[in-house]
Formats: sequence, C-alpha cells, structure tokens
Amino acid sequence: MPPRDDPDWDATAYEDDHSFVYEYGADALELLGPGAGERVLDLGCGTGALTSEIADAGADAVGIDSSAEMIERARASHPAIESRPEIEFRHADARTATFDEPFDAVFSNAALHWIDEQDAAVSTVTDALRPGGRFVAELGGDGNVAAIVDAVLAELAERGYDVENPWHFPTVGEYAARLERHGFEVRYATLFDRPTELDGEDGLANWLDVFADGLFAPLSEGEREAVVAAVEDRLRPAYYDDGAWTADYRRLRFRAVQE
Repeated sequence: MPPRDDPDWDATAYEDDHSFVYEYGADALELLGPGAGERVLDLGCGTGALTSEIADAGADAVGIDSSAEMIERARASHPAIESRPEIEFRHADARTATFDEPFDAVFSNAALHWIDEQDAAVSTVTDALRPGGRFVAELGGDGNVAAIVDAVLAELAERGYDVENPWHFPTVGEYAARLERHGFEVRYATLFDRPTELDGEDGLANWLDVFADGLFAPLSEGEREAVVAAVEDRLRPAYYDDGAWTADYRRLRFRAVQE
C-alpha cells in the first residue's frame, strides 16, 4: 500500500472493498517477470498480495510498507513458513529504507504517487538495486481521479477550506526525466486510462473514506458527511450507472534499468 505521511490504513476495508488495487497490478507484475532465484523488493506492498505472487514465481521477495497495520496483515496472510521461507515483510519508509543485500529488481504498484519526496524514494530504489537491475512500477498518472479530486476540492473551497491535493500524479515525461537523473535507462513507459468500477451504491463514499481521508482532516464528522454527499451529487450524472460508481483512473506504468 502507498506510503503517506499518515500511515494509518484500514487494512480490512482495503482488502474487502478495494481489492482491485492489487488485482489490476497483475499486468505490471507481468512486465516485471520475476524469475526463480531472483531477489525482488516490493515497495509499498500493502497487504502483500503481489509480494506473495512474486514469491510464488520462485523469487526471494521482500515487501516494505510505511503502514504497520498493512505489514501486520501481510505477515498474517502470507507467512514465511518452513516450506516457503522466501517471503519477508518489513515496516519501512520508502524514502529512507536501507538493505544489507542488493536486489535484482524493484517492483511497486499503486504506491509511488503517495510519496511527497519522490527523489528520496527513487534514491532508495537506486541504492537497493544491483548494477543492471530493473525497476518496474505502476502509479497514478497525470489526470488520475481528476474528476473526484476536483469535486472534493470544490466542495471544500465552498466551505472555506483550502486543502492541498495529497497525491503526486506525474506525466510520462516528468517521471522518465526523474528516473534518468537517478541513472536509469527507461525502456518502456505508458500513460493510459483505466476507468475503475467501485462496488455498490456506497462505492464512492467507501473510496473516499479509504484513500482520501487526508482531504477531510480539517472537517467535523458532520461536515465530512455533507461534503461526501455533495461530491456524490456532483459526480453522479457522469460516474454512476446501474448501481455502481466508476472512478476516472489514469495509470502510468514503466520499466527502467539501472545503467
């Protein structure tokens, strides 16, 4: 799960209502192509679903996350047992984490856009990789959930609140340039739309509760409920149909190799 300044995540709600986060990560995992005997770091591993798949491919997988609750859930769901010692989970900040042994690859799904110090995170990846190692990731790209963010910020502004967007959604050019500054050769990068269904009548409200909690920090519970209802009213004509909401996701996916 994504690192963020407030690492308190509801791991149960994340798994129960938003499993699409790691389910959609399957294509990025295919781009990674973990191999038997490789050592792979999963940066922002959340509850460990994709870390487990990396280990299932025969790699030694280490998952890190800034949320202690996510790591606790990952360890409980995907334990390293005697017959499967090749998986490990650590509570660590992607901006400052260090490792005793280098990795053949670093993987990240739906995590990088939460990190305010992007260069620090990429430096962590650079230091973690062996020469020639690969970095494969998917994150929110330019314009990701723009309709939702704009609606929330507009409702907050109407109530006198000036709240910053907590996410960093880069363009392909912006992120490729950052990777190159850190010594990577970008072999593949793409930005694509991925409209994502949010389950049920409460899908948007649940999404806001899990992922956009920081936007509502200054509000009382009553104000928060009013803002969520107003956001639903704004978005319903275009993003609600037949009992389900759709979030306007845009994803940036890349594969880079350390030179």
